This record gives sequence, C-alpha cells and structure tokens, in this order.
Amino acid sequence: MAISLSVVLLLAVILVVLIRGGNLKAGPAIIAVLFGFFLASTGMADDIQRFLNSIASTINSISF
Repeated sequence: MAISLSVVLLLAVILVVLIRGGNLKAGPAIIAVLFGFFLASTGMADDIQRFLNSIASTINSISF
C-alpha cells in the first residue's frame, strides 16, 4: 500500500509540474488520468501491479 501511494503521489506531482510548465495541456492530462483509471479496472491491473512491485523490490535490494 505504501509503495502504490508513493507512486500515485509522485505521478501526481510530475503531472502538475508538466501542466504548469506548459509541456502538457489539460486535455491530454485528463485523458491520461482517465486511461489510467480505466486500465486499473481491467485484467491487466494485476500484471502491472506485479511488474511495479518487482521493480520496487529490485530498487530496494540495491545497496550503495
């Protein structure tokens, strides 16, 4: 839960920065948000979640 919440906040911040910077207009941003919302209700949601979890665990296992 903590990882998914962090990813949502990170993506929200990036989206706001892109919109305010003029690199992304409001229309395409709304379409992207709706696409993500509807994608989360498909059968691909579990695969995407597993993929993101594996990336997060890989990054977490890297020691500097």
